[in-house]
Amino acid sequence: MTDTSPKSQTPGQSTLSIWGGEQEHELYERSTQVPVVHSVSFAYKDIDTWHAVALEQAPGHIYSRNTNPTVRAFEDKVKELEGAEAATSFASGMAAISNIFGTFLRPGDRVVSIKDSYGGTNKIFTSFLPPLDIDVTLCDTVEYAEIEAEIAKGCTLLYLETPTNPTVKIIDIKRLAAAAKKVGALVVVDNTFATPINQNPLQLGADLVLHSASKYLGGHADALGGVACGSKDLIKMVYHYREINGATLSPMDAYSFIRGMKTLSLRVKRQNESAMTIATWLQNHPAIELVNYPGLETHPHHDVAKAQMSGYGGMLSFSVKGGLDAIKLFLPRLQYAHMAANLGCVETVVGPPVTTSHVECTAEERAAAGIPEGLVRYSTGIEDVEDLLADLEQALSCLIT
Repeated sequence: MTDTSPKSQTPGQSTLSIWGGEQEHELYERSTQVPVVHSVSFAYKDIDTWHAVALEQAPGHIYSRNTNPTVRAFEDKVKELEGAEAATSFASGMAAISNIFGTFLRPGDRVVSIKDSYGGTNKIFTSFLPPLDIDVTLCDTVEYAEIEAEIAKGCTLLYLETPTNPTVKIIDIKRLAAAAKKVGALVVVDNTFATPINQNPLQLGADLVLHSASKYLGGHADALGGVACGSKDLIKMVYHYREINGATLSPMDAYSFIRGMKTLSLRVKRQNESAMTIATWLQNHPAIELVNYPGLETHPHHDVAKAQMSGYGGMLSFSVKGGLDAIKLFLPRLQYAHMAANLGCVETVVGPPVTTSHVECTAEERAAAGIPEGLVRYSTGIEDVEDLLADLEQALSCLIT
């Protein structure tokens, strides 16, 4: 007789994008969608129950700066997609980064990281942490021997970002996490560019993974927030720092993220395919000097990306002949792209680092990080790729003499 009973299996990414975190919560009045709970506080009919909830000895919520039903549902959805034990959220991606540093770093500690990190993160490393007597060493991004040597000298926290913003370099998470574990360092990875659909750093040895949820997780450029995932013990520490310092995600933004994440897998897979097509096309264009996309076999870190990613992402960057002056001519001609300081949404978004990822940095600082002034960061949307290619062709035609 054939066994027709249902088989238990781990849900796929599309299923988790839709159902993740929602089945654990009893929804209001049998609603099928997570409601937006705007209440600042939550009332109890007896002191004992109230006190138990406040001490986290019983389920419930006390005050929305601490926890909130809508926010918790968003955190649980990300947690499941990243394969983490726990997650906590923040008012922005930079708040997630800052709160992690605030939780785990003390005077005399040492951070090892890379030169290619996002400009805001780089500014924390170069301007904010050193006055607190926290030593920061920034290494050439893929010089593994150099990074491992610096870790071996003593390291409290190893901070990685892969793919990097905006140069789209790929870092071997597993290799560097192993080096960090030898000295007891905490490994933190910014997974914003990759998303949980393309990469899961916790499975590669990271202790904490974070996202600017404003980007791919939300996907519609209409909500601001951040999130960090990891073990229950680590996230509990980060949560308690955040609840006191107050960088709280709003319920409305959490709801927007939940709604946006229902199509995360669909969006990212479409963006992966389109970005690969566009990167391949740009390689052969006479106005383009260099294309940075890890899916290309010519990318210097393609083999690492192939080993640790299931998709290469929707982000690419390329250098234009003529530098920033050429960019100023061609970008305004694009019809299907916002010139804006954002990425990861359904619309294509473009811009040079001088106005986007590294606007906080000087030209000298950008040059030191290996970021040419003639670089364009291109966040591929979900438009028909044929239209995006035609748009690039007509816009770049002004640079052909």
